[in-house]
This record gives sequence, C-alpha cells and structure tokens, in this order.
Amino acid sequence: MTSWFPQPKPSWQLSRRRFVQGLAAGGVLAATPSWLQAAVSSTTSLGSAPVLSGREIDLVIAETPVNFTGVTRMATTINGSIPAPTLRLREGDEVTIRVTNRLPVATSIHWHGILLPYQMDGVPGISFKGIAPGETFIYRFTLRQSGTYWYHSHSGFQEMTGMYGALIIEPRAGERHHTDQDHVVQLSDWTDEDPMHAFSKLKMQSDIYNFSQPTFFDFTRDVSNMGLQAALDKRQMWNQMRMNPTDLADLSAATFTYLMNGTAPASNWTGLFNKGDRVRLRFINAASNSFFDVRIPGLKMTVIQSDGQDVEPVSIDEFRFGPGETYDVLVEPKDDAYTLFAQSMERSGYALGTLATRQGLSASIPTLDPVEWLTMTDMMGAMSHQEMNQKGMDHSAMSMGNMDMGGMDHSNMHGGMAMDHSQHSGQSMPGMNQATRSPLAKPSSTVRHARTEYGPSVDQRVNTPRTTLDDPGIGLRDLSEKGLRPQGHRVLTLADLKSIDGILDDQREPVRELELHLTGNMERYSWSFDGLEFGKSTPVSLRHNERVRIILQNDTMMTHPMHLHGMWSELETDQGELRVRRHTIPVQPAQRISYLTTPHDLGRWAWHCHLLFHMDAGMFREVVVS
Repeated sequence: MTSWFPQPKPSWQLSRRRFVQGLAAGGVLAATPSWLQAAVSSTTSLGSAPVLSGREIDLVIAETPVNFTGVTRMATTINGSIPAPTLRLREGDEVTIRVTNRLPVATSIHWHGILLPYQMDGVPGISFKGIAPGETFIYRFTLRQSGTYWYHSHSGFQEMTGMYGALIIEPRAGERHHTDQDHVVQLSDWTDEDPMHAFSKLKMQSDIYNFSQPTFFDFTRDVSNMGLQAALDKRQMWNQMRMNPTDLADLSAATFTYLMNGTAPASNWTGLFNKGDRVRLRFINAASNSFFDVRIPGLKMTVIQSDGQDVEPVSIDEFRFGPGETYDVLVEPKDDAYTLFAQSMERSGYALGTLATRQGLSASIPTLDPVEWLTMTDMMGAMSHQEMNQKGMDHSAMSMGNMDMGGMDHSNMHGGMAMDHSQHSGQSMPGMNQATRSPLAKPSSTVRHARTEYGPSVDQRVNTPRTTLDDPGIGLRDLSEKGLRPQGHRVLTLADLKSIDGILDDQREPVRELELHLTGNMERYSWSFDGLEFGKSTPVSLRHNERVRIILQNDTMMTHPMHLHGMWSELETDQGELRVRRHTIPVQPAQRISYLTTPHDLGRWAWHCHLLFHMDAGMFREVVVS
C-alpha cells in the first residue's frame, strides 16, 4: 500500500543528472566490424543512422558495446548502429531484406504498420519461428503504402536494448508537401539495467521506479488549499483504491536515459536547415515503455501525417505520442536555433535535440513540467465525483454483486474470446432506407464486462467510460490557464486528425462489433485483455474482407498504445464518424474508443499493447483471419 509520509531521498537522485542528460560523447563505442562493411552504405556517425535504399538490403544483428551514462553496456544493434539504419524505400517496389543473426539467441524484425503477408510480419510464435543464431532469414514483400514507419525486434526485450530503426516509404506519385529539409527524429529510452531485471523488480513492486509519489508535504499543501477534512478524504480514497495517483509510467528517469536519434540530451543531436527552409520532421516513438510530450518552443508545427497516413494539415504547439506512433510535421524556422524538447509523460526526464542553421548552436531548454495527479475523469470516465462510491468504478474484483451486467449471460463467454455484439446490435440489410441508420451505424455505448474480468488479475473496472477523442490527457490539459504555456497554446488530440484519403475506401457498415477491455492489476503487475493474459486466452477470429468494429475500453489507470498487426485501424467518433487511419491507437484511462477494420490478408496476426513490459506481462492476443 502506498505510504503518504516523507520518503528517504533515494540514492538514484545523486546521479539523476547523469541519467537524464547522459554523456556528451556517449553512444556506440565499437568501430564498424569488417564483416559489416558490405551491409552499410556509409560509416556510422554519432546521432545519424546510416541510410540504406534499393530493392535489396542486408541487415546484420549483433551485440555492440555502448556508453550513454558513463557505464559500458552491451546493446543489440543492426549493422552496428543505434538507431538501426534508416531504410528509404519506394512505394510499389518488391523488396528483399536479408537479415543475419549473429546473436547467441534467436531474433526477429517486425515491420511496424506495414501491410504484407503474415509470414513476413516477423512475430515469433505467431507468423514464423524466429531467426536462430547464425541463420539468415529473407523478408520479401511488396510495398503497398507510403509514409513514415519503423521496424524493430519482436523477440524478448531486444527492442529495449537498441534494436529499432526508421522505415521511410516514398510515394510513387511524389510527396504531397514540398520541403527543403527532411529529418527523422527517433525517440527512445535506454537503461543500463538488464531489462529482465527491471521487469522482475516491477513484478515485486510495481511503483519501484516512481519517485514522484505523494508525500507529507503534499498533504500539508492540500490541507492549506482544501481544508483538513477534504485532504484526509483525498488520501483515504486513494488508499482504499490501493493505487498511486502519480503512477503514470512503469519506468522513469530513475533508470532511463531518453535518447533522440541515439544521442542523450547532453550530446545535443542537431538537425540543420537554411534560413527560409521548410523543414519536415518525421517523429517516431521507438521507446520501449515511454510516452513523450513533444514541443519546439517558439515554433509552430503543422501535422501532415499520422502513422504514415496523410491527414488534413493542423497547426499545433505540442503533441503526445506513445511507443509505436509516428507524426510528421512541417516547420518554418525563422531564428538560428530551436530546441526539440520531448519530456516523458511522468515528467522525470526528457530527450533533447536542436534544429539549427549550423552545428554547435543551441537554444534555451525548458524545465520539466510539474507532476500531476490522475483525476476522477482519468479514474472513472464520465462519472462525477459524487457518484464514485455508488457505481463509477468497481474495485470488488472478486464479486459481481454490485455490477449492472445489463442482462448479459456471462456463462457463455469462454476462453477469453472477444465479445461479439452482432447478435445484440443487428446488421445492416441490403436495400435499407438510407434515412434510417442501422443499429451498427455507431458504436455500442453499453458497457459489458466479461466474466473473466472478475478475478485476481483485475483490480478495477470502469462502468461509465468517456468516449470523446478531444482530451490530450493527464499533464496536457489547460496548460495556458495553469501558466505553463503561452496563451493560445494548442495540444494535438485524436479529434484533430482527419485522413485525407484511404479511410473512406470501404464505405460498408460493420457487420458486427467486438468488444474487449484492457485490464490489469497494478500490485501484481499483470496486464491482459478481458482479465486473461495471453497464455490463458484464445485467438480472436476475423473473417476475410469482413467489415468489423472493434471497441476497446481501458479499465486501467495507464494509457495503452494498442497495435493491431496486418490491418488498418480506422478510428471513429462515438457517433460512428470515421476520422483517421492508424496502426497504433493510444487508449487513455477510463476511455472507450472504437475503430473499423477490414482484414484483407489471411493469416495469424499479433494484437498487443506497445508498452513492451505490458505486452510481455500479458496484454497480447493472437488474431486469426480466415
């Protein structure tokens, strides 16, 4: 249970600057071995991944020593580089990518967001057996899309130890937007710890890396602002829920150094431009377990692409994105230097770089924003504070007595299969009067908890989720009113995104709904769909070319970036209006979202949270398209 009294200063604070800022000269230590020379197009330089292009590419996976913090550790690299080489390919081309494994363990590469035959998807145990030590696996597929994507290992925690790179697919018809400079900005997180050791510590104490926990001094401040009784009630509420209101991320700068293009903040990665240039920045969140809030103080950003798909341009000042997501933005810098600032969601550290007219320049660095507590909206969705104790969130994980189950028969829900609402909602019929909307024209709002959610693996259930897409999330709300940003500061939300083309290619209404809940138990550090970890679940079955709606409801207090392999996730509003085509969708606490998908490619696919530790702890499902 969380303690609300002063905590001794943790030893990590003595070296916190080292982890937050890293070393000015950290990075890959070893020169490129001779056996890699044929696989790289240029010598690897600090903060600049090699660029490979063409229809045939060779990649070699091996261990390479690195030093980001003053301690030498072994990283998992591709062609000796962190990040891995940037692949610049062309839409419509058939590419052959030979991947050789020089590790002592099996490995893999997943092409994140790329539509391809499932045998090429690179998920061991699902789409193939993996690449054994000493073996070479040949990926061969035709590029059916364009935009900014990335690739990474799908084996163990190799992604966390450096195995990730950018994948840029140039449109055959040419870019929609003219630019003078084009920079990949890849964000990631590095730990000197063995990832398995860090994972084991979370299993024993889920908030072990959270050093922003409420203290006695926070209590005295609340007494001053709220009065004694209100402050006591606030503490009692959180203690009863056995939750920590500042537990926004599993890991923090207590162990992470946040990197921009493979460089620590002190190294100051720099993207160059000339006065008058229009610059494209391709932001990729390649972190294992970290959300970032990105801004360029003094410079507006125009979002032109989301997850590789063109969107109607929208002018913003800041955006949040989680592991797996990408955003392309245009900027038109007027000054000589601007800071690219990406602070972690839990406000423990940041990745940092500079956009400048020449090397060596820098701009002022913002201070980290204060840590914010989760709100009642984050915990209970649409439920008011006064209603909390009646029905807002069900914490009686072993009981069903006070839940309104809507008459649903849970005895027929076996094996963790997704709830299929096609029988409840009806189907659109040929020749239906267009003036009359089908029952499936908009997503169901009735919350249905699976019987498998009632057990020790689930510590909370939300009965009144919020369904809007215009909330930027904890720590990003009302920044101007709080005095943290200038007036008029605009933070991107999912509601701002609208695909330009592609999303309306399939105008059929869905023939059925599948509802799944994102669940977990913080104290046990277990994560799941519908209360079932991957090993206890059965595959989700989809029919080839069917139009299906997927509803995801987050019954946890953490944001989950959900990635469905092999098909697009076409996000819609709670009224059924299609908005934007994505491959990774963040679902905030107590939020209920829906999207349509059409599985065009047969086979076995993965579906999981892209927080690496959450996936490994059980928030993973297999999807079978037949």
